[in-house]
Amino acid sequence: MTDPHAKERIFAPAREEAKIAEQQTSSAQTEDPAYRLAFQDMDFLLREDLRPVRFQLELMKPEVLLDEAKIASTLVVYGSARIPEPEKADALIAAASTPAQRKIAERLKANSKYYDEARKLARIASRVGPDAEGNKQFVVCSGGGPSIMEAANRGAADEGKESIGLNIVLPHEHLPNEYVTPRLSFQFHYFSLRKMHFLIRARAVAVFPGGFGTFDECFELLTLIQTGKIKPLPIVLFGREFWSRAVDFDYLADEGTINRADLDLFKMVETAEEAWDYISHYYSTGAGIEEGSQAA
Repeated sequence: MTDPHAKERIFAPAREEAKIAEQQTSSAQTEDPAYRLAFQDMDFLLREDLRPVRFQLELMKPEVLLDEAKIASTLVVYGSARIPEPEKADALIAAASTPAQRKIAERLKANSKYYDEARKLARIASRVGPDAEGNKQFVVCSGGGPSIMEAANRGAADEGKESIGLNIVLPHEHLPNEYVTPRLSFQFHYFSLRKMHFLIRARAVAVFPGGFGTFDECFELLTLIQTGKIKPLPIVLFGREFWSRAVDFDYLADEGTINRADLDLFKMVETAEEAWDYISHYYSTGAGIEEGSQAA
């Protein structure tokens, strides 16, 4: 025996087997869908009773690729897909054709300042270096879409750093914004698995003004912490005026539907610097980056 070491594997790789299968001679048997390799048979994979397998694949793919990219922790940014960057806000007002449309456009312009704050916060977080093992910390992660999400990925790009985009298939077009790192741009079918991936590596979450999607993500996160399903982590809500009008948190506590202590699960802020100071203080007091959410 010239080589005393056993080979690592004795079966041919699936990729090699797939290539062989594609080159098989055509016949009535080989052309029937039943003969396809299961992992190459899209009709089979998309069957209703294969949903559990699709769940597993959608959970695994981003996890494997993020591990390979050495993404250890993330700063997650939630927020509206409609708030414009300040330079484009006036165009919305000019395009308004009714008083109601103009009023909405003016509100969107007033909130466009949060585009800049999201971009600024992402820049600050992207300056955090990797740990001793080369694992990347506080990597910016957004929903991958426009507006506030774009601002977050753009801030990371400003610093020459990678960022993550978790897109979702929607009836209307929702393509990744141009600032998401291509190899860290993922597309989801299931909202539930997308939301899980937002939190698996999250070590801080910034929530900007937004609509149903933002509220869904924010309140699921608060519920998971409130019920002890995940460990606490710093959560900052940008825009005291917006959040105070949108949700009367004090009223919920007064009514007894939440505990008064639940109001400490998050902090309202106005600027990126205020948010980062809060996040930095949170971890400087002993919480530790390794003690993040660990959603599972």
